[in-house]
Amino acid sequence: MSNLKYSRQRESIKNQLMQRNDHPTADMIYTDIRKEYPNISLGTVYRNLALLSDLGEIKRLATGDGPDRFDADTSPHNHFICRKCHAVLDMDMDDISEIKEQAERNFEGLIESYSVNFYGVCGKCRQKF
Repeated sequence: MSNLKYSRQRESIKNQLMQRNDHPTADMIYTDIRKEYPNISLGTVYRNLALLSDLGEIKRLATGDGPDRFDADTSPHNHFICRKCHAVLDMDMDDISEIKEQAERNFEGLIESYSVNFYGVCGKCRQKF
């Protein structure tokens, strides 16, 4: 962000995201950030999340049929997405980096990164069955 003009709102959005581990949507962040900046627009939140994601300061998680989620943890890790409640959870698991090596074997391009999402029913929803 060195060539970017400092923005208190953008910094606040990033800080708010860093305090969460629930992988919020832009709407969830907007609801919370309005407590500090009552006049902020939803468009400003979307633009700043897109910018922070493009800069690699946060991760944008496409969850399939639901809205994108955002994660301040940019380290390599995998996620679980619940098909019932749409929760996005970090997966605590052994290293699976060999998947990138397997993908590169028959691919002429350059794979710079990857992410793995697991789908199913989370523990809370499973207890409701």
